[in-house]
Amino acid sequence: MQIRPPPEDFLLKETNPHLGGGKVTGDKYTSTYDLVEQMQYLYVRVVKAKDLPAKDVSGSCDPYVEVKLGNYKGTTRHFEKKSNPEWNQVFAFSKDRLQSSVLEVTVKDKDFVKDDFMGRVLFDLNEVPRRVPPDSPLAPQWYRLEDRKGDKVKGELMLAVWMGTQADEAFPEAWNSDAAGVSGTDGLANMRSKVYLSPKLWYLRVNVIEAQDLQPSDKGRFPEVYVKAILGNQILRTRISQSRTINPLWNEDLMFVASEPFEEHLVLSVEDRVAPNKDEVLGKCAISLQYVDRRLDHKPVNTRWYNLEKHVIVDGEQKKKETKFSSRIHMRISLEGGYHVLDESTHYSSDLRPTAKQLWRPSIGVLELGILNAQGLMPMKTKDGRGTTDAYCVAKYGQKWVRTRTIIDSFTPKWNEQYTWEVFDPCTVITIGVFDNCHLHGGDKAGGAKDSRIGKVRIRLSTLETDRVYTHSYPLLVLHPNGVKKMGEIHLAVRFNCSSLLNMMHMYSHPLLPKMHYIHPLTVSQLDSLRHQATQIVSIRLSRAEPPLRKEVVEYMLDVGSHMWSMRRSKANFFRIMGVLGGLIAVGKWFDQICHWKNPITTVLIHILFIILVMYPELILPTIFLYLFLIGVWHYRLRPRHPPHMDTRLSHADSAHPDELDEEFDTFPTSRPSDIVRMRYDRLRSIAGRIQTVVGDLATQGERLQSLLSWRDPRATALFVIFCLVAAIVLYVTPFQIVALLTGFYILRHPRFRHRLPSVPLNFFRRLPARTDCML
Repeated sequence: MQIRPPPEDFLLKETNPHLGGGKVTGDKYTSTYDLVEQMQYLYVRVVKAKDLPAKDVSGSCDPYVEVKLGNYKGTTRHFEKKSNPEWNQVFAFSKDRLQSSVLEVTVKDKDFVKDDFMGRVLFDLNEVPRRVPPDSPLAPQWYRLEDRKGDKVKGELMLAVWMGTQADEAFPEAWNSDAAGVSGTDGLANMRSKVYLSPKLWYLRVNVIEAQDLQPSDKGRFPEVYVKAILGNQILRTRISQSRTINPLWNEDLMFVASEPFEEHLVLSVEDRVAPNKDEVLGKCAISLQYVDRRLDHKPVNTRWYNLEKHVIVDGEQKKKETKFSSRIHMRISLEGGYHVLDESTHYSSDLRPTAKQLWRPSIGVLELGILNAQGLMPMKTKDGRGTTDAYCVAKYGQKWVRTRTIIDSFTPKWNEQYTWEVFDPCTVITIGVFDNCHLHGGDKAGGAKDSRIGKVRIRLSTLETDRVYTHSYPLLVLHPNGVKKMGEIHLAVRFNCSSLLNMMHMYSHPLLPKMHYIHPLTVSQLDSLRHQATQIVSIRLSRAEPPLRKEVVEYMLDVGSHMWSMRRSKANFFRIMGVLGGLIAVGKWFDQICHWKNPITTVLIHILFIILVMYPELILPTIFLYLFLIGVWHYRLRPRHPPHMDTRLSHADSAHPDELDEEFDTFPTSRPSDIVRMRYDRLRSIAGRIQTVVGDLATQGERLQSLLSWRDPRATALFVIFCLVAAIVLYVTPFQIVALLTGFYILRHPRFRHRLPSVPLNFFRRLPARTDCML
């Protein structure tokens, strides 16, 4: 099926930025920091001061330093009653925003009424030296303080001032002139660039085998015993044991997700269901995961018996009950290092390695990403009566997350930050998201504001040529309840360097997931539940970092909720299937035209080719593979030159009905009025009815095939059995080539030898019985 191309505004655009500050030589650049545009900064490192004048008889002062360049002003923290303070803080002023040719560094004394001037140092920007890494850092020097008239005063300040780029090692922790409007240490921390690592996740398998010597309170009834296991927020239960004795059996697996460091205990309790809503705890045990066996292959670990402790409630407190002997539970517990813990959608996975590092294969290359800038961002919030956006980017690949600095109040932010990742599998995806920072001005205290999503980009590494720099502007497309909307564009530079082409080609012969996923596969429901738990653990852990990578950001990057029902997505998947089958349908139509002699010359040529293949059957497979080879070579000149990007037409995002979008954005469970829910339910029943009819028709055809030899219809089966006997005799005495030629000529016969009625085999097949008569 032909899908219309998306609008021009939603397409990928190739760009030609001035990367690395140098000229392009093929696909190589002249600078090591070569996937971003150079940004010039004036750096001021304030190290310390000495011999500062005292403001009172105690001989002390409360000094701090103010660094001023034009209208931009940054200050260090102040010290109380200290004449020889040490700050060691760095300030960075963008060269694009320099508003003065003189840098003023002033030392002031903190006061409740008005801060006192203690002295200053002035620098002419024309005399500032330039430094480019990998040069060593510029050594700071002592400068004598001057008063406002230029006379020397008491006190000295150690400073280093230089011109550099964003590649300077001082840049990530420096106060930036872009942060001039942000106050407070929390706000400044929330806008800096950072690198995060996902916690190391393990699957925890708890094989509950049996229990012994349980002591239920009611001796006169058969106990209905089950085991409840708790790990953090995860709670799982076994089924009720079928052997209703004090020595129950289960032999059931419970799967959890655990993260290092193992701070939480696995708590197991054996409980007896004494009433429909009442359970009695027969014993508990807590197991530290530090001492659990780690399994790297399919060999089972040893089983162990664990003593169960019984607790009683005394004065409202739970206390351990002293017993002469204790009940026991028999289990096999292991941390599964041979699996990959899925925390992403399997379609967009960025890492497929097993948990245990001993099982990792060597890396095959390096992925480099340059986050250059964004254009045309939409206002995400209102400040001082006008729309504004404080944008930052997050990129995720493997266990490494990166976050760029936040650019304040700009619809065209420039980041120009470069990051690298090790690549272990080319069939993986890197995800880049753009967000609006809502935590720069006390957002945490003002009602729990959430960072708004601006858009997301995915790039599959296997679609990239190695050692080539891709520079493109990607549209940021977001689906809203009122339709798809372009939120702006993000400019990226990507390069995938391969260390060994042979190793990368060899990766295509390996299974996608670690071998334990195939030797001991997990069920679909288990994988869904475990993925949900893994994403919760990752989001909680990263939200506790400083600055935090917030839960809404992590969930958006990991596509949490993408499995929910969507009419739009269902339509898109249906048309994707039709697009895949479109080639087969086209071949069928072409063959039908051949059979009906629409083009006699082509039909005659097909007859000749058919005769050659029947007389020389050893040419069939070589001919097929040669044909596929020629098609592949022909398509090489038409190969895609750009990475794939989100397609609004393919996703049916631009043609979705408003009610379908409203249903897609509905909560679970639903929060819509009952009449809307009833209408959607009736619509779903109508669609399901059509699907039900198609599935029933497929089942009918399969049952007719089964009835050929079942004697359900004795006359039809007798006819088919007699036909099989005659066909066996004829095919035995007749050479295969003759049978094939006759069959082919019959199929390709001229229209004057055809008639409009269905063929005899088709009539016979349609008369066969199916089990539709037995359906209620």
